[in-house]
Amino acid sequence: MSDRDTEFRDFVTAQMDSLRGLAYLTCGDWQAAEDAVMTALAKLYVKWRRIDNHAGYARTAVVRAAIDETRRPWWRRERAQSDAMPDRPLPYDSTGHVDDRLKVRQALQQLPKRLRAVLTLRYLEGLSVRETAETLGCPEGTVKSYTSRGLDALRQILGTEVFITKENRREARAV
Repeated sequence: MSDRDTEFRDFVTAQMDSLRGLAYLTCGDWQAAEDAVMTALAKLYVKWRRIDNHAGYARTAVVRAAIDETRRPWWRRERAQSDAMPDRPLPYDSTGHVDDRLKVRQALQQLPKRLRAVLTLRYLEGLSVRETAETLGCPEGTVKSYTSRGLDALRQILGTEVFITKENRREARAV
């Protein structure tokens, strides 16, 4: 096995859960998220030696692929009529955090894709405004504007104040 293959395999092992979570929060479907991650990783593998920031490229490719997945005509035709059953079971949490995470996840799904992507990158992935702008290929001002509008929309949907802390980020990543 070549050095490139070993490096790539190690990268995928370390980043797979994070990339899948990012894709899921962007498109809202685990199968589409898996497809988006695989598409992004295939593109990354081909360009592995030419890219300096593998994680940044992967995040950008995943977000773009997840958004593209939801634009395909079959997505509109084949989408389930009910979201009653979660795609994956959540761990039991006696403190009620699972319930809160479900509410936030459902609220995120009601936002437009770009707002959802910005909030996911900023608060769940912990990227800076600059890194988020680079990932999405937009100006930093757009990221700031989308962040403000997205948080306002979440507050309206949830009917409460949305406070995002480092502890909340860790809990959200665990889902």
